[in-house]
Amino acid sequence: MPSYHVTLEAAWLVRDVKSADDAIGVAIAEAGKRLNPQLDFVEVDVGSTFCPACNEPFSSVFIAANTAIVGLILEMKVFDAESEEHASRIAKSVIGRTLRDVPLTVIDVEEFVR
Repeated sequence: MPSYHVTLEAAWLVRDVKSADDAIGVAIAEAGKRLNPQLDFVEVDVGSTFCPACNEPFSSVFIAANTAIVGLILEMKVFDAESEEHASRIAKSVIGRTLRDVPLTVIDVEEFVR
């Protein structure tokens, strides 16, 4: 059975922040705290969004009224899945169990050789 590298995007809400850098730091720290130690194999990073005007990438952070929404990228390997869809369901289930009430979307599934 093949193995897959699954990438998910999560929308993380951070309250009482003054800057985008603060929001990113808090979001990554909170996500890491909730994922560890059970899911320490999940990699967490901030996502990027492309500007519609200039098409340049920037960090996925939006701040309004000292509240930020941060787009996080969560990556994990799924071994011995039946298909790409099966691997994405496994990843969403494993990560979703720990990150309850956090919206998750599959953005990429790639097969890899062990």
